[in-house]
Amino acid sequence: MKRLAIDTGGTFVDCLVADEQGELRAFKAPSTPPDFALGVLNSLELAARGYGVSLSEFLGTVEVLIHGSTVATNAITTRQGAPTGMITTKNFRDIYELRRGIRLGSMNDLFVPPYEPLVPRYLRVGVEERTLHTGQVLVSLNEEEVKGAMEYLVREGVNSVAICFLHSYANPLNERRALKICSDLHDKVHAVASHEALPVWREYERFSTTVLSAYVGPIVQSYLRSLDQRLRDADFNGALFMVAASSLTQSVEYCLRRAVHMIGSGPAAAPTAAVYFGRQSGKLNLISYDVGGTTSDICVIWNGQVPTTREKWIGDERLALKTIDVDSFGAGGGSIARLDRLGVLKVGPESAGARPGPASYGQGGEEPTLTDAALILGYIPHDYFLGGQVPLYEELARKAVGKLAQEMGMTVEETAAAIVATANAVMAQHVTTLTTKRGYDPRDFVLVAGGGAGPPNCLWLAEELGITTVVVPRLAALYSAFGMLTMDMGWEYSRSFLASTDKIDLEKLNKLYSEMESEGIESLRRLRVATENVTLTRSADMRYEGQYHEIEVGLPGGMLTQREIADAAKAFHRRHEELHAFAMPEREAEFLTFHLRVSKPQPEIKLLGVGTGSADSRAALKRRRRCWFEGTWVDTPVYEGAWLKGGNVIPGPAIIEEPTTAVVIREGFRCTTDEFGYYVVTRVSDPKNKGVS
Repeated sequence: MKRLAIDTGGTFVDCLVADEQGELRAFKAPSTPPDFALGVLNSLELAARGYGVSLSEFLGTVEVLIHGSTVATNAITTRQGAPTGMITTKNFRDIYELRRGIRLGSMNDLFVPPYEPLVPRYLRVGVEERTLHTGQVLVSLNEEEVKGAMEYLVREGVNSVAICFLHSYANPLNERRALKICSDLHDKVHAVASHEALPVWREYERFSTTVLSAYVGPIVQSYLRSLDQRLRDADFNGALFMVAASSLTQSVEYCLRRAVHMIGSGPAAAPTAAVYFGRQSGKLNLISYDVGGTTSDICVIWNGQVPTTREKWIGDERLALKTIDVDSFGAGGGSIARLDRLGVLKVGPESAGARPGPASYGQGGEEPTLTDAALILGYIPHDYFLGGQVPLYEELARKAVGKLAQEMGMTVEETAAAIVATANAVMAQHVTTLTTKRGYDPRDFVLVAGGGAGPPNCLWLAEELGITTVVVPRLAALYSAFGMLTMDMGWEYSRSFLASTDKIDLEKLNKLYSEMESEGIESLRRLRVATENVTLTRSADMRYEGQYHEIEVGLPGGMLTQREIADAAKAFHRRHEELHAFAMPEREAEFLTFHLRVSKPQPEIKLLGVGTGSADSRAALKRRRRCWFEGTWVDTPVYEGAWLKGGNVIPGPAIIEEPTTAVVIREGFRCTTDEFGYYVVTRVSDPKNKGVS
């Protein structure tokens, strides 16, 4: 039986098929906004034709389909989510908007416009109830006020409601009752309670995350139900799983109830792919560089460990779930180049998207993009884009870039080269910020380049950052889709209670972990998933007494005693020293939130080798064409990627064409193909002075 991974981006839908023999086959189809499910079906149609069968026959051989989607993220960034209201504890409706006084951009810039909450104040209604931080219900829920609040919100046009009460993480009794009342009154209105979305302390973070879940909930539900129904109508009888931002795959049923986990779904898979490819090449310090048609996603990986965060911002909205720490920004193949008001060249964040797409697509686009610039410079072929599925029109690209060239007083080639350089300067700035704020030097890392627009640009980025080794997987254009096939299935659980290391209630703590573990195992059983090889990973947020920020520390399995608590305290002091260059072991340490990760690995992906050959790569020479390097046209050899063998060496300048991308090897770099078909590109000299680096 086959396993599929489908990654829906703003420009393309990537479909990667792992068949019974371990062979991987890639298919790409244009995205179809706003009906993204249609793009998924189109990619499956392509895959079926690739196997020479009907869609129904093809889907009948699919056991598991794993899907990552940007539907939830796009709804937030474009502010096109569901009209949302909030029911909260009386006199606390402004916690969500005040958000600890945070002003993004600059705390001291008085000209930063005020925050515009997703739920305006008139749609936030307080009701009588009060639960203490101990879990004691001080004031019972006023059910009539909840009914009145719900009726008012529905009259105001709300179709999604966030229920956010104080300290519901300690005792969700009042929230559960309010949720049932709202559902009984208006079962068509989507309702989310904060103890389900994020059962942890800190009211603003919990309220904001719950609002996000409510805001995207109806859209995610509509998309998932539509997709699931269309797949079933096409005779798909396998299991459909969604990629969560935590880098775990989860069931559709789980995501329908907790749509917030779908935020950041697509980008979460790329770092997992980077770790896989890095380990195959013996590299553990990696910069994952995934450039699609609309965005770039960058993740800094140290010692093979994918970083996570609970301090994620999606625009102006705080997401406090545990997510992969990926920096996403608007710089992709479809990013539009323009001059700003000061006459400075900018590339992105606006994108031509799938429709009309770059000017060279011939679909009506007139704005110059990074793809148009790459075509003009000879880096990508006009007759082999997506394996020849999509012809590119250089005359249209030249017309679009020519308008910008006139404004800049430059030739078309010079302007196209400036577009490429500007896009890579933006990407380099993001990488530099990510690495330096963590105390890393980018020169100590290997760059793993993925996405359709990553391999054509990766060596400019490497040169800008001083990186000497770049790994380009043969499946680079389906980078995130490959990561989905290697991700574990499972869930993240969190529970808060504040306790010092020497006064912690061990009975309560062990009971808490027992409940979370039972819930996780039961979730697997409901999906009819075998519970063998399930990993239960515990951790806890710790801090010094009075400190504001926490550090996550691992905890062992089994019954916890005071000995394990003391070991956790020592680990906290050591980690604090590593992160902040000091520790205070004489100070009291305390626990705030306890976490559990329940994960089950997917079947291992075994890549087929490409065979071995000599260093001579002439057998793979496909053609030659003019390419623009270092300010001049160069007659450049073009190689067919499928013809290369392990051990082949290609000196730059050169181009390697794959059906879904092209690897641009600049002068001063050398590419070696390994046994799995990876392109390992190393810097051998400085093209500016010809000296050995």
